[in-house]
Amino acid sequence: MSPRTACLALTLSALAALPAPAVAADDTLLAAARAAQPALVATLREMVAIESGTMDAKGLALMADDVERRLKALGATVERRKTTAGNSDVLVARFSGSGKRRFMLIGHLDTVYWPGTITSQPIKQDGNRLYGPGIADDKAGVALILHAVELLHRSGWRDYAQLTLMFNGDEESGSPGSGEMIAALGAEHDTVLSFEPTAATTTPQGEGVLLNAAGTATATMQVKGRAAHAGAAPQLGRNALVELAHQVLQTQDVAKGVPGAQLNWTTFDTGKTRNQIPELATAGADVRLTRGDAADKLLDALRAKVAESKRVPDTEVSLKLDIGRPPFVGDARTTAIAKRAQAIYAELDGRKLALHPITGGGTDAGFAGRSGKAAVLESLGLPGAGYHARDEYIELDTIVPRLYLVSRLLMELGRE
Repeated sequence: MSPRTACLALTLSALAALPAPAVAADDTLLAAARAAQPALVATLREMVAIESGTMDAKGLALMADDVERRLKALGATVERRKTTAGNSDVLVARFSGSGKRRFMLIGHLDTVYWPGTITSQPIKQDGNRLYGPGIADDKAGVALILHAVELLHRSGWRDYAQLTLMFNGDEESGSPGSGEMIAALGAEHDTVLSFEPTAATTTPQGEGVLLNAAGTATATMQVKGRAAHAGAAPQLGRNALVELAHQVLQTQDVAKGVPGAQLNWTTFDTGKTRNQIPELATAGADVRLTRGDAADKLLDALRAKVAESKRVPDTEVSLKLDIGRPPFVGDARTTAIAKRAQAIYAELDGRKLALHPITGGGTDAGFAGRSGKAAVLESLGLPGAGYHARDEYIELDTIVPRLYLVSRLLMELGRE
């Protein structure tokens, strides 16, 4: 190799090692996202002012009315479906376009807060944070969907065969009335984007999108004993409460030996009369599952552990496991969409978007992807914190980047 050829080879090698030049942002779309921010914030304030706890049928009806009105203003064909469980209708809105792909965007109308919470936790702004009960989980997700679709349609985007927006009101209760509906709708689409919130930018994990989430289930342990007078003849009784306490302690760590399972005993119900030995006692556990075979294995492990020892003789212990929301298990298509989202975010001066591998929190993305037909990506809502706690908030300066991300992502997916 001549010196000149060697020099050229080294130059080409050095160029190849350099990072790829950043793709410039779509300035028109970015400007539209900036222009949309004030309206989105106004929508969000109005929605948070409507208290819609998952057990509050009246509040949920008001919230559904508000979102239905907004959907019709966007030109959607809106169907309000009744459910067999839960406290709210499901809104299914559809748009017909000129493209080939079928997209569904999902969010939920309910929160975990009881009526009156807004009195002690009012809507307020403190610097970059906008506070309010349910503001991140998931009213920001609902508002983001509505305003992203409005932004896209104003730009003339119709690159889809069908665009479906679905909002349920029982997500925080495990989606007992809407889960099967979500699963059926998900199977009709090519891509489902779910708008649960993501971590605040100030947290160690940072804002991102979610690739997997645990499924949910409820374990119930019941002990049957024998009632007796607690003062005059306690020895004639068989204390179900004592036996239940023993079994809860004995089984509290059993899930550690079951891959893909997590169990925490959280509820306790027993006798109501102080001077009576309780004959019945029940405990409930929150269960999270990340593997399809984990439920059966966990139940077997619980039964085996209970059989190891008994504290109170002549008592009967029964166990059952009720499966709720299925796990959200992302696949190669999920990862591909997530990486595309990363690239889009990088257009905004190199903004970072984390790919969060998994969370223990359940999500309706599990129902949406259950059939395996749709590619599903979760946590496209706004970054924030305080979900299910006090002082829930979203970060205001993430609204424009997220509007840009969702809009650009749909535009790119529509071209495929």
